[in-house]
Amino acid sequence: MVLPVVAIVGRPNVGKSTLFNRIINQRLAIVEDKPGVTRDRNYASASWLGHKFDLIDTGGITWEDGQIEEEIRAQAEIAIEEADIIIMLTDATNRLTSLDERVAQLLYRSKKPVILAVNKADNPEQRTDIYEFYSLGLGDPLPISSSHGTGIGDLLDAVVEKFPEKADVVEDDTISFSVIGRPNVGKSSIVNKLLGEQRVIVANEEGTTRDAIDTPFVSAEGDKFRLIDTAGIRRRGKVWEKTEKYSVLRAQAAISRSDVVLLVLDASTGIREQDKHVAGLAHEEGRGIIIVVNKWDLPKKDSYSMSDFEKVIGSEFQYLDYAPIVFVSALTGQRLEQLPELVKEVHANLNQRIQSSVLNDLLIEASKLVPAPMIKGKRLRVYYMTQVASNPPTFVVFVNDPELMHFSYQRFLINQLRQNFDFRGVPIKIIGRKRK
Repeated sequence: MVLPVVAIVGRPNVGKSTLFNRIINQRLAIVEDKPGVTRDRNYASASWLGHKFDLIDTGGITWEDGQIEEEIRAQAEIAIEEADIIIMLTDATNRLTSLDERVAQLLYRSKKPVILAVNKADNPEQRTDIYEFYSLGLGDPLPISSSHGTGIGDLLDAVVEKFPEKADVVEDDTISFSVIGRPNVGKSSIVNKLLGEQRVIVANEEGTTRDAIDTPFVSAEGDKFRLIDTAGIRRRGKVWEKTEKYSVLRAQAAISRSDVVLLVLDASTGIREQDKHVAGLAHEEGRGIIIVVNKWDLPKKDSYSMSDFEKVIGSEFQYLDYAPIVFVSALTGQRLEQLPELVKEVHANLNQRIQSSVLNDLLIEASKLVPAPMIKGKRLRVYYMTQVASNPPTFVVFVNDPELMHFSYQRFLINQLRQNFDFRGVPIKIIGRKRK
């Protein structure tokens, strides 16, 4: 399901970052008592009374001249376009200003649901003396104090009431997969070849695809898929440019709705830092991953070219050593027919369950191969292993002291699982827990 997006906007120094930190219940955004501290957009996940949503913090909007001011305003305008609901924050201590009025006009033109909050209303007099904010034409102003938490519940109640009712429901037997990668690696061309028809705009220009596009289809073998084509992911520092403004948030949303992701690399340009950033998004989400090397028809090759490129991938993406690699050409269609079946295989590996008795037999054999480590004179004792979740497969290992369970031993157990079971394309999580 795609989560609702809530953006906090307003003029400088009204307490947007303080409110952002209060809602997500952690100190993520930098807070200082001076304008201009927040420049780029900050993203975080939040929830209220069981309702989950994505929250965006923005810099203070001004119409002053200067490159930094223009970039801050552009970032805020992008957040407004991305948002389903907007919180306009004002300041009770400075009363209504002409800058508040200009921000309100900007929000009014967006035609998005807007909730007006008056911050820094720390005492009863300030909470009642807010009538002038009615003149903004954005409905009833809600007095709050981000610093003390006063009125935040009422504000979030108002936000939740405006959440869109539409749910993104997928059939149980439908496999969702997304196509991700930096701009201009050929994602849309791969999508078109897979679908066998022109569904997505293709152009030799970075940033053509600006949103996630969902297309259900059935393979020749009768398997049901939902293909999610994403915009090229750019560094956040450049994301405000017109052709790129939806890429990061939409791509992250597409990954979160996917079972499997196809990470597309460009054989003609090689691996760039941006490719690693893109891959990290999918890996951190725990999705199944297939590495697709596109434009394999372009580089000059010899009999060792494919293995050489695989070694480069292994060196640059060490944490993705579990991901299968496919060399394709969207132009000629080379090996693209392998992708749906490989997506199906990785999806099955994501959702497999292993009996605890089998896992503990493996644990006994693994202990014979490599004794549990000793740290500071105390030896780790491993008692029991069980699988607690799938998609991604997650295993809990009960031990005498989780602090003794070093990362290298977790890695050893993951390797043992991979050697004994088919987890191709799938990240594995190991959690150490003290036996009661």
